[in-house]
Amino acid sequence: MIRREEVLPIIIQGGMGIGVSSVAMARAVANLGQLGVVAGTAIDSVIARRLQEGDPDGDIRWALSKFPDQECVAEVLQRFFNEGGKDENASFTDVPKLSLSPIPFATKMLVISSFVEVALAKRGTDGVIGINFLEKVQLATPASVYGAILAGVDYVLMGAGIPADIPQLINDLMENKEIQFKIKVEGADKPHFLAFDPAIIKNVDTTNLHRPKFLAIVSSHILANYLARDEVTRPDGFVIEGPTAGGHNAPPRSKESIGSDGQVTFTEKDLADFEKVKAVGLPFWLAGGYGTPAKVKEALALGAVGVQVGSLFALSRESGITDELRDKVLLELNQGALEVRTEPKTSSTGFPFKVVEVNGTASDSDVYEARHRQCDLGYLRSPFLRPDGGIGYRCSGEPVKTFEFKGGAIGEAENVKCLCNALMANIGLGQTRWGTYHEPPLLTLGSDLSGAEELSALHSGCWTSADVVEYLTSTI
Repeated sequence: MIRREEVLPIIIQGGMGIGVSSVAMARAVANLGQLGVVAGTAIDSVIARRLQEGDPDGDIRWALSKFPDQECVAEVLQRFFNEGGKDENASFTDVPKLSLSPIPFATKMLVISSFVEVALAKRGTDGVIGINFLEKVQLATPASVYGAILAGVDYVLMGAGIPADIPQLINDLMENKEIQFKIKVEGADKPHFLAFDPAIIKNVDTTNLHRPKFLAIVSSHILANYLARDEVTRPDGFVIEGPTAGGHNAPPRSKESIGSDGQVTFTEKDLADFEKVKAVGLPFWLAGGYGTPAKVKEALALGAVGVQVGSLFALSRESGITDELRDKVLLELNQGALEVRTEPKTSSTGFPFKVVEVNGTASDSDVYEARHRQCDLGYLRSPFLRPDGGIGYRCSGEPVKTFEFKGGAIGEAENVKCLCNALMANIGLGQTRWGTYHEPPLLTLGSDLSGAEELSALHSGCWTSADVVEYLTSTI
């Protein structure tokens, strides 16, 4: 008997963080025989804040009731659940920041949160569900992947870096091994490791776990070949992402990469050679500018299994983006006025980042300047070696003087925006400060809007995730 996840999907719904790729979206896509994906980035903060809002439909508490370690569940509920929800002017209580030496609760919270999101997506469907992580957020990876495995996730996807250690991590977690996960520490001349012991979660029945497939999201045939040549680093397949994709893009290879308009520019050097990707011998999907039926057919003709599409789903009704923000974007799209810029310094990762120009968001210079810079979520902090030999953490999105005091390069923090807080605001979970100030959102989409424009015309300006799947597969 062929398991559903062994039939490779043509459409991968992008795993857009934070929380944009919602449970409802992933389930809708999976019900149509394609790969539905939830966002795993900052998932502990997402679950903690939903609980503080009272979990009005009871979904999170339903998923928590399925978690094997109910002592952990009781601690999570005690810390974060607020019957009836918090006052709208009250601040959210934050989860502990990621670190190389996390307190046990921080690790448990990551496991539980990832479990909850996958369990909810899998409820009510026999289709396949994946979860997407950022390689840059290394300190969350082992615990988050483990939580997804406990919930029966079918695929793990990861980009924004070189995910060479993930295949072995998944194998070790399946064998319930203690993990020593290598972490990049700036300025260190010896490796540093994050310890994770699956035994931190009690009452796990390992006999019922199945290994998820791992798809590495990369931008070049060179990286695909590098990862595939060794069984330790070899994924089960690739998503080959081009420079028009939303979110983070791989840095351009050209030295003259900033155009006269201040945007990052890409050249032919930044495009993967699909024949060389095909020669690697692993399944692959194409992403970034493949959001129309014609581009799906083109991808198949090039030897790809299918495509990964994000922006069309990000603007769908099931998206985690707030109705207010989505309606603003769709209005500008329908008027032909929507602009997506590829900014060189918006993200503290140092990678180019696609930004949608929308009034009232952090893309507006007045909104950006009015924000008090701080780094209280810290998912994109980088560990660094302090002069005294200890480990520090810094982020170019934090106050400039603080960043430079910690040894950050002068000028590097200029114009950097706090993606952690902004992306939480995108989904209605932005922090409230001082009772009156609300963190502004910052939206990202791919720069190829042709598919969105066609869908808008077909569906009077708004569509569902099912509409996206039907549209993309309409000519195959």
